[in-house]
Amino acid sequence: MRMRRTLAYLVFASCVVVFVVKNRAADVRSGDWTISKSNDAGKVEFSLIEHHHGGTSSHQSDWPASSFQGVDFAKPGRQDVRFTIARDAGKIECEGFLNNGEGAGLFHFQPDANYPREMHALGFSVDDEKQFSMAVQDVGLEFAKQMKSEHLSDLDADKLIAFRIFRVDSAFIEALRAEGLKISDADKLVAFRIHGVTPQMVRSLHQAGYSPDEDTLIAMRIHGATPEWMAELKQRGYDHVDLEKLIAFRIHGVSPEFIQKLQGLGYSHPDPDDLIAMRIHNVTPEYISDMRARGIHDLSIDQLVSMRIHGID
Repeated sequence: MRMRRTLAYLVFASCVVVFVVKNRAADVRSGDWTISKSNDAGKVEFSLIEHHHGGTSSHQSDWPASSFQGVDFAKPGRQDVRFTIARDAGKIECEGFLNNGEGAGLFHFQPDANYPREMHALGFSVDDEKQFSMAVQDVGLEFAKQMKSEHLSDLDADKLIAFRIFRVDSAFIEALRAEGLKISDADKLVAFRIHGVTPQMVRSLHQAGYSPDEDTLIAMRIHGATPEWMAELKQRGYDHVDLEKLIAFRIHGVSPEFIQKLQGLGYSHPDPDDLIAMRIHNVTPEYISDMRARGIHDLSIDQLVSMRIHGID
């Protein structure tokens, strides 16, 4: 009887081990990786393509070649490779091949069991999906602590991932603040990076006597109201135009060239609102010249706009 009980226990235990191993294997995230050449020196284009029940998802960006320890990208011909990308959130273990510095293979992600708890202690909630993304984007514990110390509003795990993707870090935040911008909105920082708002831009505007808020800076970049473009306007006599009007200039097509042509026709310094109205209603230099060719001279801007509104061509 004792022998039967022992045998039954061993069979049961082996079944439990198989069940646990299978479930652990199911929990491991896996997929394909590819590496190709990058246009940036010292970097490669690295992609991770994950396969799951909902289909596939991918992460692709340029990585420093030094991230792949033990891999010789300069080696000619084909080579088998095996490398591990170690992050605080876990390890991405890869194997496959390279051929003249480019190749593909399989990856498996081993999450760090302590990471979610340590992040929770910092005030960030991390699930399985986020943990994999945080490993890929290298959202380390030290980075999370640094961002926490910046006292940003609406900062969560998703924002930390976005910060890594768009290169928002303490140096960027502090450089903006050093220029007098009291920024604390996490979303605005990401938008700054996406649209190209830089500390240099803020400094240039402050030196010109402006005090733009975050939304105005983003709008200026979206519509191309750059300091360089503003310098061209200054040469035409438009030195300190309200920033909202400058954005309207860009939206409606009031350009230095447009102003120059109007000045050539005798309109030496139209009001910014008049310039915007002319573009909205298609009062072009060509239209003014055509009216003059018909013997209609000395029209004010208000008269020209009114003629266009009433369909006088």
